Parts: sequence; C-alpha cells; structure tokens
Amino acid sequence: MTRTSTRDLTRGNPMQLILHFAAPLLFGFLFQQFYSFVDTAIVGKYLGAAKLAAVGDTGSINFLVLGFCQGACAGFSIPIAQAFGAKDPHEMRRCVSASIYLSAGLSLIMAVLTALLCPAMLRAMNTPESIIDDAISYIRIIFLGIPVTILYNMASGILRSLGDSKTPVLFLILASLVNVVLDLVLIIFVKMDVAGAAVATLISQFVSGAGCLIVMVRRFPELRLSEDERKPDPKLMKQLLFTGLPMGLQYSITAIGSVVVQWSVNGLGVDAVAAIAAASKLSMFFACVFDTLATTMATYAGQNMGAREIDRIDTGLMDTAVIGTIYSILAFLVIYFFGQNLLSLFINGHTDPQVMNMAVTYIRLNGAFYIPLLFVNIVRLSIQGMGYTKIAMFAGVFEMAARTLVALFLVPLLGFTGASLANPAAWIMADLFLFPCYFRVIRAVRERLHVAPKQRTFSFKEWGHAHSLFGRSPWQHGRNFSHSKRHTGNLA
Repeated sequence: MTRTSTRDLTRGNPMQLILHFAAPLLFGFLFQQFYSFVDTAIVGKYLGAAKLAAVGDTGSINFLVLGFCQGACAGFSIPIAQAFGAKDPHEMRRCVSASIYLSAGLSLIMAVLTALLCPAMLRAMNTPESIIDDAISYIRIIFLGIPVTILYNMASGILRSLGDSKTPVLFLILASLVNVVLDLVLIIFVKMDVAGAAVATLISQFVSGAGCLIVMVRRFPELRLSEDERKPDPKLMKQLLFTGLPMGLQYSITAIGSVVVQWSVNGLGVDAVAAIAAASKLSMFFACVFDTLATTMATYAGQNMGAREIDRIDTGLMDTAVIGTIYSILAFLVIYFFGQNLLSLFINGHTDPQVMNMAVTYIRLNGAFYIPLLFVNIVRLSIQGMGYTKIAMFAGVFEMAARTLVALFLVPLLGFTGASLANPAAWIMADLFLFPCYFRVIRAVRERLHVAPKQRTFSFKEWGHAHSLFGRSPWQHGRNFSHSKRHTGNLA
C-alpha cells in the first residue's frame, strides 16, 4: 500500500503515537469551537440575549439531527480503518466507495425531512413564543445544509482512518477564518440577523469539506477506485449500515435526553435558556480535548483491531486515560477561578447579571465532572473502533435515561441547579455501563481469537466469532483481511 500522509498506529510506542495523532486533531476541534464561539459572541453581543437564546434553544435538536449524521459517518469509516490496519487496500477502497454512496443518500433524506419538521420539533420542545421565529430561521438553514456537514464528516473520517489527522485540521483552520469574516459581514453589515450566523457556518463547512475531498482524491493513490470498486455493492453497504447506524443512533438517543432537558429549561424562562446557551459553548471548548482523545482512540482501536494487536488497544486506552485525567483537573481549576471572565465573552454581566450567575453555576457543576466525561468518550470510542457499535450505542440509552430523569424530577425540585446536573448524571450513568462492557469485549476477543503478542494476521471470520458473545457482527460475512490465505474459523 502506498504511503503518503497515512500513519500506521499498529507499530511503535502507543503514548507517542496517540499524542502525535491527537495534536493536529486538537487544533481542529479548537478551531471548530473557535468559530462556534464567534457565532455565539457576535449574536450575544450585537443581537442581544433574546437572539442568543433563540440560537441556543436549537442546540439540542441540532445535536439530535447532526449528531446522527456525524455518528453514522464515523461508523462508516471504522471498517476503512480496520482494512487499513489489516493491510487490505482493495477492501479498504470498496468500503470507501460504499461509504460515499451511503453518505450521499443519507444527506439528501435528512436535509429534506428535518427542514420540513423543524418548526414542529421546536414547538414540541416548549420553545418560548418570543424566540421561536428566530430559532426556526436559524435551524432550518442549518438543516438544509446537512449535505455540506456530511461531506466534511465523510471526507475527514476517511482521511483519519488512514492515519492522516492533519489535513482535516488545516481545512478547519481555513474554514474558521472564513466563518469569522462571514459572521461579521452577514450579521453586522448585511443585517441578516441570526440567519447570517447559520449561512456563515454552512459556507465555512463547505470550504473544509471540499478541501478534504480534493486532497483525498489527489494525494492518496491508495484511495483511487477502480471501475469495479466504484460499482454500488448493496451487500457491502448493508454491512456498513450495521456499523454506521448504531453510532448515529447513539448520538440521537443521547440527544433525546438533551431535548427533554431543553424542554424543562425552556419552562424556566429566556434567561435560563440564554445562560445554558453561553455556558454550553464554553464547556464545549474545554471538552475539545475529550473529543480529540476519543476520535484518536476510534482510529487507534480500529487499526489495531484490524492488525489483531489487542494488547495495544488496552495500553493505548490506559495512556489516554492518564493524559485526559491530568487535563480534567487542570480544566476544572481554570473554570472555577476564571469561568466568569470567560463567560463575559458571551454575556454582559452588567446588563444581564442573572444570566451570568446561572451560567457560572452551570459551567462549574459540569467542569467538576470532566473525568467521568473523559471516560465516556475514550471507552465508548474504543469499543466502537473495535467494531462493537451496537454495544456502545446502549451507553446513549443510559445517558438519555439520566437526563430525562433529571429533567422530570430534579429541575422541578431544584430549578436551574437541577438542569445543571443533567450532564454529570448522564456521564456517570454511561460510565457504569461502558466499563464492564469494555472489559468483556476485550476478554472475549482475546479468548475467542487466541491472539498472541506480536501476531499480525487477521481474519474477519475469526472476528465474527469473537462478536458472537454480544450479538452477530455485520462483518461475519465480510472478507478475510489477512495476507495469509489460512482461515481459522468458519462463517456462521
């Protein structure tokens, strides 16, 4: 397989590989949050708290819909990473072709449905009438641009599967700069109101998605599809759906809990909505490290699963946990002592003191539980990287249940403080499910594949039997990725 900007994560020191792979990813996530910051800051400062509340009120359904699309694209890329780790370029390209067809179909269906249904979704969330028109204006544009969002997630996911974490970051940086300029122009000068923020976001995402696609086509000869590989393969696409849809549903199931929490917060008034909108933006900035480590573990676990280096997955997860725990402690200290100063980027504490006080409460309570959030991310994505997307999906059910219980019982009892505890409760509940699942998955793979240290061959037939402990793998009928023609298991 030709080496360009690809990186093999199956050899070398795990800690060094993880840090090297994660560094550009972190810059990408930070710049992504940067232009999200710009949206929020400009809307809050130039359009006021009510407009900020309108944009913030769409956050949960935005997560519900776009999270599904992003999760599905991430799931489509897992077999690509595994094929790359198994050194099977033909199967890798077949998976790339199938993921392109699936992403195109998914983008069109989701864009049409969500653009039509967004008013009903916002009303079902108990969105205050004073902000619902602005909320619809913003989120409808975002939903119509779902094909652009999926373009970036598909292309960047394929590149990361091959170990290239730098290219997506470079285009995210460019997109961030484009977004800043367009925000200023469309909101302040063109007077497009909240719709300007949505349009700026979509244009910037198109820049990053198109850039990744162009690089993928021109610089990666191992991704150039033959005529046979370009043909739609319904069987393979079905197999990828079994991997991608559970990951997409995981995000959506998690988001349902967020929608319920947003419904309860809407009943507390516009100030509460604005406070959570601002505090969530700041919290997402600090959570970039967790997202980075999780994405790294998905690719790392995927490649090492393909290479049958199961022990390396364990080692990589432990190294990642050490990095993330140290960061979590430092992040909480920064939030506790400087959180109010940072929130002043979005909120004018002199004119909206109540909003500021609530936002400080929210960010401090969430920051105190960053270690559970760390493990939700890295353990779940490790499980998914190994191909057990259905199991990891159920962690979203636990998150949804926790947030729903908080919304129904703690918010009426404790008010805004109760709403601030929704995320911590969800993270702890998910961890209680994910930890035993991870250990069972690792033990099952080791026992059933009889993987010895340094063993490099891999067969999806064997992997299919390893999955039988937790249900039928979509890849039980997949190809053998081993360079050797020896088969050690029988197809079920």
